[in-house]
This record gives sequence, C-alpha cells and structure tokens, in this order.
Amino acid sequence: MDALAEKLGYTFQDQNLLIQSLTHPSIAAERCDVVADNQRLEFLGDAVLQVILTEYLYRVLPDQAEGRLTKTRASLVSRRALSACAERLGLGAYLRLGKGEDSNGGRERESNLADAFEALLGAIFLDGGITSAIEVTIRVMEEDMREALEGEDTSNPKGRLQEVLQALRRESPSYRIMAEEGPDHLKQFKSEVMWCGKSLGEGRGSSKKNAETAAAQDALEGKRWEG
Repeated sequence: MDALAEKLGYTFQDQNLLIQSLTHPSIAAERCDVVADNQRLEFLGDAVLQVILTEYLYRVLPDQAEGRLTKTRASLVSRRALSACAERLGLGAYLRLGKGEDSNGGRERESNLADAFEALLGAIFLDGGITSAIEVTIRVMEEDMREALEGEDTSNPKGRLQEVLQALRRESPSYRIMAEEGPDHLKQFKSEVMWCGKSLGEGRGSSKKNAETAAAQDALEGKRWEG
C-alpha cells in the first residue's frame, strides 16, 4: 500500500479502514472471513465529498447563483469523474473482489472505481479528520476542479481567472494600472494582473475596466502560474 499512500499524500493510522474501503461486497458475499465491505464507507465518503466541494465552490464562485454551483458540483461528483480519479490512483489494482466480479472485469468497472474512491475518502475522514479529507480531495481532484471552472463562463475573464487561481491558493489576483496614454477623449490604459507576487498578464483598453479584462485574458492564455 506504500505506492497508494504516496499518490494520496496520506498514510493511514488504521490500516483496517483502508482495507475496508477497498473491499467490494462481492468478496464479502463469497468469504465468511470477510465481514465488512466498503458500502458504509462509500455512503460516508459521498457526504464528505459533497461538503468539501460545496464549500470549495461557494468560496471560489462568490457571485454565482445556486444553479451554477449545483451544476458544477454535479460534474465533479459524477460516476465518470470519480472513476477517473480512482484510475489516476490505480485503485483497480487494490480492490478486493470476489472471483466472479474479478473475472468479469470488476477492476475496470466504472461503478466499482467510483464507489471505491468515495469509500476511500470516507475512510480518510474517519482516520484523519476533515482536514486530511480536504487535502487529499484537492490533491487528487485539482485538475478536475480547474477544468470545471475553466469550462464555465467564457465572457468573464476576470471571474474565470479568479476561480482558477483560488483553486490553487486562497489568494485573489490584484490589478494595477501601469500607464495612462493619449488625450482625454482617446485615453488608453495599460493594466497588469498580479498574483502571489508574480505578474501573470498585461492588457490595454479604453477604460480601466477594459484594460483589466484584457490583462486577465492574457493571463488565462499565458498560464504563467504554472511556470
């Protein structure tokens, strides 16, 4: 399990919780020595994940209505999205399956992988508390969260940039006007967007707002926060 612990960035204090989270009901039905499967942990993990993602989206989308928040969260907790997270962790190789389920492709089955991922989060919550569960969720789902946010409203570069950056760190970007050029009736403003002490983009516009919007768009296209 060391490889899995490294991918998670988390080591269980109670290894029995980890084992239970990876135990499919099919093996519990076949073997009398296996008592606890992962269904209860899946139930818990689903609730934990909902809370974590709800708080995250509430924080990084401060101006969005409930409908958009719900839609974005739904895309992150879909069976396909969760099974993809499980695949990145290689959970299929760790699943404890009954012989029939194993021989019928149970290690690649989308539902088994999604359920195991939720059960794993439930186990982490019980073992290390909500802080550990949040840290693992962000670590494993960071790319999914970023893509979900980037795939939203394309007409608001400043809002999109803030969402993307706050998914990485709880610090909002800031804007400053670098220069004002031209006569009053043809004024041009040059803006720069900063984040964590780093310049991410520059833009020009006929108003300060337009210049900031252009700077945000430049930042989104350049993705200098990744460097």
